[in-house]
Amino acid sequence: MSTTAIPSGTKWWSGGKSPFNVSYGKVMMWYFLMSDAFTFGAFLISYGTIRFSVNHWADPNHVFNAFPFAGHANLPLAFVSLMTFILIFSSVTMVLAVHEGHHMNRKGVEKYMFMTILGGIAFLSCQAWEWTHLLTGEHVAMLSDGSLGVLPTTVKANPWGADLSHTEILAALQKSTHEQLVEIASTLHHGTQAVAHNVSALSNQELINQISNSELLHATHSGPIAFGGYFFGITGFHGFHVFSGVIINIVMYLKTKLGHFDQRGHYEMIEKAGLYWHFVDLVWVFVFLCFYLV
Repeated sequence: MSTTAIPSGTKWWSGGKSPFNVSYGKVMMWYFLMSDAFTFGAFLISYGTIRFSVNHWADPNHVFNAFPFAGHANLPLAFVSLMTFILIFSSVTMVLAVHEGHHMNRKGVEKYMFMTILGGIAFLSCQAWEWTHLLTGEHVAMLSDGSLGVLPTTVKANPWGADLSHTEILAALQKSTHEQLVEIASTLHHGTQAVAHNVSALSNQELINQISNSELLHATHSGPIAFGGYFFGITGFHGFHVFSGVIINIVMYLKTKLGHFDQRGHYEMIEKAGLYWHFVDLVWVFVFLCFYLV
């Protein structure tokens, strides 16, 4: 078997025009975004498989009906709509920053990058409030042993199941311990004058009568554990991307302010950051659809 000698000075790749008519950096960014899209796609497909394989699931109109400083007002999806508007608006300002970069207008790039950064920080702040509300919120739900208890929304348990009828509530209250009844009564009347100063001194029957007659009582079956795990997992993963995008945008803003891109003669790095930011916005559309609308 003969072999062919290769001259030592041979060049295996001499470059040339890109087959996609874009720079190497942009091609690599698109490859990265494609791989990231596969990751998000796998998560959402997994969520959808579990979501439609169980008989009941959390109702978004009940889960996401709170709004900061609105008390107990029932405002389904109002807050997440605000979050979505903020993210879309930040995408618009990013487009404007890229446009100003094409015209080599450093001041314009600085202005719109700063607005994009503010939008990202505002979105993360909204998500932090939403998570805090869900994790620390107190909801009355039926536990696995048939009693009633107070549950937050976590990756291990969540209260977002089907509504309990009045008959089911009374039966569950009879199975509840004194400590559970005291916790429920305190939760229902938190911050009001309707409950006695020391509900723990009341008997079980007195507590049951007080709870069952309360106009604030709304109890549910415990929802599927997967809801909390998928919600915090996927929205947290997206939130990490937003956080990363904010850091990247801050770096791009500083480099713009220092005149680095003027020295290079182009603002292509702003375009690359813009591709990533638009991807993050696009992913949110699918997260919004899967968790908040369906």
